Formats: sequence, structure tokens, C-alpha cells
Amino acid sequence: MKVKIDLDPDMTEPVVTIQAKELSPEIERIYRQLQEVSQRPDQLECYKDDVSYYLDLNDILFFETEDRQVVAHTGRDSFSVNYKLYELENLLSSQFMRVSKSTILNLKQVYSLTRSITNCQIHFHDTYKTVYVSRHYYHSLSDRLNERRPL
Repeated sequence: MKVKIDLDPDMTEPVVTIQAKELSPEIERIYRQLQEVSQRPDQLECYKDDVSYYLDLNDILFFETEDRQVVAHTGRDSFSVNYKLYELENLLSSQFMRVSKSTILNLKQVYSLTRSITNCQIHFHDTYKTVYVSRHYYHSLSDRLNERRPL
């Protein structure tokens, strides 16, 4: 596959064109990834003490429900979110994944995975916060984390 970039100072917005002899699974995957990138937000409006904060999604470790409220956790703080978990699943990019009935995880923030007979625990970089993964989601999570690993 050839990849080519043409820079044009007269362009107002980027246009990506895929030229191929036929529609292959690889082309479909690239198309879906490009669509996902163009349609997903980079920030999310969150709230704390009657103040709105616009958090970069890469800074969010995980979302979880606490007392019927969805909360976004960063390394140092937590913020309320005006979305339900199922709405976040549809809104967020593939770097996020549901790992239990009440938690959506940022895969890019995972530092380690500790598995025991009773549960699986996720640890993050530079924070004490942890998340438990239900057995139902463990294999999917493991697969997704292995996809992200460089060869």
C-alpha cells in the first residue's frame, strides 16, 4: 500500500481519499478508523462545584457511576458528567471500553492488570486509583490491550 500526502495552502479543511481496485477488509478498516477520528470529540464538558471544565479525553482514566451519577476520573480529581454510560460508549472513540456494568476505561491509560481468582484489577500511571474488571469483560479487555501492543 502506498501512502501519499499532498499539502495545499488553499485547502480549507483536510480531505482524505482512498483509491483502491476493490473494497477489501483492510480498506474498510482504514475507512472506519478515519470516520471515527473525524466524528469523535477531543474534549468533554465536565462539572465540579458549579464550574464547567473541558477535559481532554486523553487525561481521563475512566468513567464510573456513583450514586446514579456518571463521574469522570483523572489522575488527581473527579468530575460529574451529564451523560449516561451507554451514551458515552457511543460518543467516545475506541480508546475507551466498558469493563464492568458501571465502568468505562481509557485503554491508553492502563499501566498494569492484576488478575486473581476472584477479580481483575486495573492500575493507572502515576495515581492510586484502580478499577475492577468483571469476568464478563476480561477476555475482551485482554484482547484489546494486546492489539495496542507494538510488535
